[in-house]
Amino acid sequence: MTARVVLHLPAYMNARLAAGKPLLYSRIRDSVLARGGAVDLVEGFNGAGYREDGNLHIVENGHHQRVGVLNAATAYFEGFFHVDPVGIQAASRIGALPYDPTTVDGEAAQTYHANLQQRFAVPRLSRYKQPKTLSNLPQGALAVFLQGPAPQRNGQAYCSFETMVEAVCAGAGGRDVLVKPHPLKPELGAEIIAAVRAKGYRLTQTDANVHDILAVCSATVSINSATALEGFLHRKPAVLFGRSDFHAVVETVQDTAAFGAALARVLTNPPDYARALYWYFGQHCLDIQADNFDARLLAIFAEAGFDANRLGLT
Repeated sequence: MTARVVLHLPAYMNARLAAGKPLLYSRIRDSVLARGGAVDLVEGFNGAGYREDGNLHIVENGHHQRVGVLNAATAYFEGFFHVDPVGIQAASRIGALPYDPTTVDGEAAQTYHANLQQRFAVPRLSRYKQPKTLSNLPQGALAVFLQGPAPQRNGQAYCSFETMVEAVCAGAGGRDVLVKPHPLKPELGAEIIAAVRAKGYRLTQTDANVHDILAVCSATVSINSATALEGFLHRKPAVLFGRSDFHAVVETVQDTAAFGAALARVLTNPPDYARALYWYFGQHCLDIQADNFDARLLAIFAEAGFDANRLGLT
């Protein structure tokens, strides 16, 4: 029996698909249909009730390890995606892959890094809407990026946001500390900052464009924010206080008392930013703008056991 591709999306995404958005799923649909395959749209996904049925199921924002199921979501940068049999973002299979920068083509990595800079850093674009006004910020500061409740909810954080900010302030070594609330959770960010200030710590709250902050900071700090990787576009190292799937190219702190030492290490021995980004995004994520998007997508399907023949693709 020829297998079908089943897209499991929230209702609002299904409604937008007719207009060609969201981009990942419209591209998957169009790629499969253009090759003679079949695509079904289903609202949501019942993981507990799932039974293997011979079809390939792709689940938006999924976290399922099931035969015939791939999980999909944005991979930190706009236009990049995980389509993954293990999970998404911090839970993706990339986190279990070995990383050896000496095996990554340095020339290709430099070209790739320059292209990403032109795509995101030069126009000051990030995944969430950012101010267009240029901000005047202190050089060499530590940049702390807050997130929403997801890292704690998903068991990815090694401490609370408040404890993280306190640790950074205590271990800043005289550097200014800039703290940016998440654009979608400004109230939560303001509460965290107020609580830290109430304990006597000195910091500066900022809503500046992410790229303005990254341009002047000495390092980024977060639980596992995309800004850690965006910082690589500006050649700024990262310290995380949570689990991630890019831990191989950052310093990760599980004990807040270890922050100072972790910061010293990453400032003294920063990663090869170009190789790290090329390895992560260029070799292990799907890029909606890449010429080989369809080929990479079909390779992921085949690796999951659904090659062109099984899907009836020409």
